[in-house]
Amino acid sequence: MAKRVAVVLAGCGVFDGSEIHEASAALVHLSRGGATVKMFAPNIDQMHVVDHVKGSPTEEKRNVLVESARLARGNIQDLAELDVGEQDAVIFPGGFGVAKNLCTWAVSGKDCTVNDQVKSTLQAFHSAKKPIGLCCISPVLAAKVFPGCEVTVGHNNNDDGRFPGADTAGAIEQLGCKHVCKNVDEAHVDEKNKIVTTCAFMCEAPLHEIFDGVGVMVQEVLKLA
Repeated sequence: MAKRVAVVLAGCGVFDGSEIHEASAALVHLSRGGATVKMFAPNIDQMHVVDHVKGSPTEEKRNVLVESARLARGNIQDLAELDVGEQDAVIFPGGFGVAKNLCTWAVSGKDCTVNDQVKSTLQAFHSAKKPIGLCCISPVLAAKVFPGCEVTVGHNNNDDGRFPGADTAGAIEQLGCKHVCKNVDEAHVDEKNKIVTTCAFMCEAPLHEIFDGVGVMVQEVLKLA
């Protein structure tokens, strides 16, 4: 029987929404794994809109659900409509939209708050003992909501220049969680909490390696589902 997986998006575009390559990679690997996918996003305003050519904010206002619909080819629902009883797992691609729209990590770091709907969604899957997949920066959501959990955002140092966001690992540990160092083509499985994480674009790596790492995360989520 096909596994039913919810994918939660945070907009469209690396600097203010979901990272497009990560979202696409997750969807390709879910398709290859025979999963039935439904996509969701919160119906809220983005923190801001970034001009992806200039890399700076604009005066525009955009809606997270409306922008996420671009990635979902229009087939998306309000996160408020997600019923954990109808899904076997949930996956959150990364991108700065996670740290700006789904929580306030981009502004407040470890002292951030998580959007109420996002928090209740995570708690519902956790309570139902259904797996949660997170990649890139999105493991910080689990670190905030589930103290003591185990996640990876890659390495905890940038000695080789490939992990410019290595300080995120330290912030995660300050929250009382365990950070596990993993390479870009690997995923970490927190068996107790059924949380599967991979670093994706937290590592400066070729796109195919990021694609493969997301695939490992998806495979592990489907095994647990």
